[in-house]
Amino acid sequence: MSETKAQEKLEAMGNDIVRSIKAKKNPKFSTLARTRSNILYDPKIGYLKLGKATEERDFVNVAQSKRFMQTVAIASKCHKFVKENLHTTIRGLFYQLKYSLGEDVDENIFSEQAESNPLIEDLEVALDTTRENLNLNANRKGVLAGNMKVLDKFGDERVEIDCSKQGRSGWAIPSDVDNDIKFVDVKAKYCIVVEKDALWQRLNEDGFWKKENAILITPQGQAARGTRRLIRKLADQGLPVYVFTDSDAWGWYIYWTIKTGSINLAYIGSAVATPEARFIGVTMSDLDKYEFLNKLTMNASEVDLKRAQEMLGYEWIKRSKPWVTELERMIKSKKKLEQDALQGPRLTFVGDYIKDKIKNKDFLP
Repeated sequence: MSETKAQEKLEAMGNDIVRSIKAKKNPKFSTLARTRSNILYDPKIGYLKLGKATEERDFVNVAQSKRFMQTVAIASKCHKFVKENLHTTIRGLFYQLKYSLGEDVDENIFSEQAESNPLIEDLEVALDTTRENLNLNANRKGVLAGNMKVLDKFGDERVEIDCSKQGRSGWAIPSDVDNDIKFVDVKAKYCIVVEKDALWQRLNEDGFWKKENAILITPQGQAARGTRRLIRKLADQGLPVYVFTDSDAWGWYIYWTIKTGSINLAYIGSAVATPEARFIGVTMSDLDKYEFLNKLTMNASEVDLKRAQEMLGYEWIKRSKPWVTELERMIKSKKKLEQDALQGPRLTFVGDYIKDKIKNKDFLP
């Protein structure tokens, strides 16, 4: 959806509220429910999505009036941003709305950003748009290097960024990779997503992406939605996507949020999920293939084990027998592996590990 369409939807929402008030009716709006019970996994499409259950929010309701008012305040500010073609972060929006309701009212519209963030998501669902189309961004998180160019229209400038010439730093992936950004000259065989920035730097220094003609990405931990969206767009261009993380519940869940989307972002699952992604490692079964790794395991904490047990309960994970085997092995052994351990034999072994996995198609679904 374009920013123009977003503006039209915001205005339609405002007009509906005004009409209700003039007709002396209770102003309200409805949206799809973002409750856990309304989040579904569809094995045919391979990602999480919202169901059809809806919920209404109205003003003349003591339990809902404050959230209704807060949501309208966010919509009003976003309409102003879009109309003026100005952008801010979700943090900036919070400060735009952090003011008192009146001289005689000792209460702010928002006291904490934890109040405004979920309502931005509600607004996205209600308007069937994204926060990026409402001119809201988040902090940048993620880095890329590879044989591709980015056309970035920023303000009155149009800049061409060559991602193969960004040195040791790489190209910082923005929060919004759709509006005024185009990926051109993508000349790569595949995309490899590396959990940790330290391993990304290791591979970048080795020239891995040059030798293998790959797009090298690090989400720097859990992938932000801008990075997930970028991965989806690269997959749409026909690039296979491989993910490389730690061998623990947290690293594995990074993979699953890239693959199937996440519970929190089920309302934009089709835009940020990449069901065709494959997991290279690190896996517990690597302990059987690489003897040196057995000396480099770490003890899994109770929190690690609890998280692994939770993952076994997710429908989209327990459908995969190889993944059930990995999780159960970790829980039973109470061990985990960091991807950094692959630097044990020699620093450049990491690249050889990835190449061998891809060549032999030794990855998990």
